[in-house]
Amino acid sequence: MVKMKAKSKKAKRKKKSLAKKREETAIQKIVNHYFETKGLTLEKIKQDAKKKKIIYSRFTRPAKQLLVLAGSVRKAKKAITKVAEWAKSRNLDYAIETVFKKWLELDRLKPKEVVKKPYFQENPMVWSETKRKWYVIDETGSWLEFAGKEEEIEWRIIK
Repeated sequence: MVKMKAKSKKAKRKKKSLAKKREETAIQKIVNHYFETKGLTLEKIKQDAKKKKIIYSRFTRPAKQLLVLAGSVRKAKKAITKVAEWAKSRNLDYAIETVFKKWLELDRLKPKEVVKKPYFQENPMVWSETKRKWYVIDETGSWLEFAGKEEEIEWRIIK
């Protein structure tokens, strides 16, 4: 009877250790979230790690430091997301270390606003506040009064 209890305790310990191995650690959660903001899935990360395109262990140390700095996984993820949005809007690359550099100004960090500019037949347009009219600037640089319809104006995102 004593041996059966010993076996069941071993089995329970083994199950617990397997469950711990399967569950992501706080550092893994932060590193995985960083890769998600980069547009990589967990499966893609695993494939690239096997092919040695991504060295996963290179990101664990800064993730641990970020966890200590932020105090929780949720706050660390939130900071990474905020820096990612800011960097992507400016076409900048970023790393976990970028979060450290921007930590003090995190609350003031905002993505760059998307600017849409009006065009008519590939020519830029300008709105005149004084005359309350649209003008089309042609190739020679002269301003021509816009006589078309609002639907004919093409709005382009300029970066």
